[in-house]
Amino acid sequence: MARILAPILLFLASAIAGPAMAAELQLLMFEQPGCIYCARWNAEIAPEYPKTAEGQAAPLRRMQLRDPLPADVTLVSPPVFTPTFVLIQGGAELARIEGYPGEDFFWPLLGQMLARAEPAPN
Repeated sequence: MARILAPILLFLASAIAGPAMAAELQLLMFEQPGCIYCARWNAEIAPEYPKTAEGQAAPLRRMQLRDPLPADVTLVSPPVFTPTFVLIQGGAELARIEGYPGEDFFWPLLGQMLARAEPAPN
């Protein structure tokens, strides 16, 4: 049921906040070679992610765990586990999911993170 409600809530939030909110949000995925949970996420979520309301609201940006952070990203703490999903707005961390809990849990957790995001100022 949460999987059904998440796109509706995201649509309503984007209609109220406007397209600026979507432009500001990104979902960083920290991964590393050999990560079996990254491979599982890639098989179960990655193909549909950009087609979903969540993927439209927070486009995916892949990062390697051991690579230096880009200058435009500020995190509360460095990621330790892979995969780690960090929702950023304007380059600053808002929330994160450490690990991949499976498809049934990933979507609701991501929906909660997106619901807490603040609309971008006009």
